[in-house]
Formats: sequence, structure tokens, C-alpha cells
Amino acid sequence: MDQNYTDIGATTPEAMAISRKSRSMISELIGDKSPEDRIRQRCVIATGDPSVAEILRFCGNPADAGLKALDNGAGIYADIKMVEAGIVKKGHRSAIKVFVGSGDGLASEKGITRTSAGVLALQGELNGSIIVIGNAPSALLTICDLIEVGKVMPRLVIGVPVGFVNAAESKERLRTLDVPSISILGTRGGTPIAVAAINEIVNMHARPHH
Repeated sequence: MDQNYTDIGATTPEAMAISRKSRSMISELIGDKSPEDRIRQRCVIATGDPSVAEILRFCGNPADAGLKALDNGAGIYADIKMVEAGIVKKGHRSAIKVFVGSGDGLASEKGITRTSAGVLALQGELNGSIIVIGNAPSALLTICDLIEVGKVMPRLVIGVPVGFVNAAESKERLRTLDVPSISILGTRGGTPIAVAAINEIVNMHARPHH
């Protein structure tokens, strides 16, 4: 474990000490060999649940894809405002947008969820982007639809919606697509995991780990 590698969000001596201690404990538990290990560590720290490390799934070298997208200043798109609020705003030059509220007229017209409508409204911006879904399976399913028909190709999809209606199915579908992704098995997920995954990629971008 590199003792100088801290969370970019930790800016005071106490916060840095907590970050280092937490990382040290979790890296012993999970390992510290790869970028994916670092994302697993961050998700475990965010949830306080070591079992999360076992159900995370990485397809198509997502950490590398995310780092390249950040190098390019690619847009980051979150499903809801709570996810957007959690994404660290420093260490990158990417604009962050939210799907919910971006297509409300379309939602009313089509009778679909506000997050799905936001995906459809912003689909022209999504090529090469980073998409972060923590709560809305309907948004993830809409993204999968657009990828399948060749309308959209994000650089990375972090798809970890939580819940019992379409959450597990949307994540399974994401894993079948030829797009770099981070997902989780089953019904678990949520804002803390989604935010932890993207923030660790931002952290690696801002503070390379040697």
C-alpha cells in the first residue's frame, strides 16, 4: 500500500489520516494489485461491507476506459442529483450532468420515468462519456437499448442501480454488452457504490498510484 496515496476528497490532516488508515485496513483484506482492487476498496469503505468486493463485476477494462475518458475531459452523466452531488468536482475537467429533469416533457408525453426520458433527451451527448447509474434501473435499460442499436457508445458505464424491480436484470444486460462497465450482482447497489466507483477513478486520474 502506497502510504502517500490518499482520497482526493481528504483535505485536512485528520481526514488524510483516516483515509490512509481505512485504505491500509481494506487493502490487506481485499488486495491492492490492480485498479479494480482500488475500486473494490473504495466501494467497501463507502458501504462498510466487505462482501461488496465479491459481487462487483468489471467488464472490458473499465478503470482504463474511465481514465482515458477523464484525460479527454469527457462528460460525466449521473442518473439522479444525489449521485451528481457525491461525485468529486476536483481532479478532473469533466462537466457533470444529471439525467433526471433533463427530459421531463418527454417523460410526460411517453409515460416513462424521468430518468429514462433524460437519457433519451441527452443521447446525442453520450458518445465517449462516463455514465453513472446508482438508482434508476429504467435509465440503465434505456442506455442498454441505445447501445444495442448503435445509437450511443459511452466510454464507460457504471451501472449499479439498487432495488427489486429490474435492478438485477438491467445490470445483467449491461454485462452482455460490448462496453466497458462496472456493475454488481443482484439487487444491491445504490448511490454510495456508484459514487465510490467513479470517485476512485477520478482519484487515480488525479493522483496516480505508483
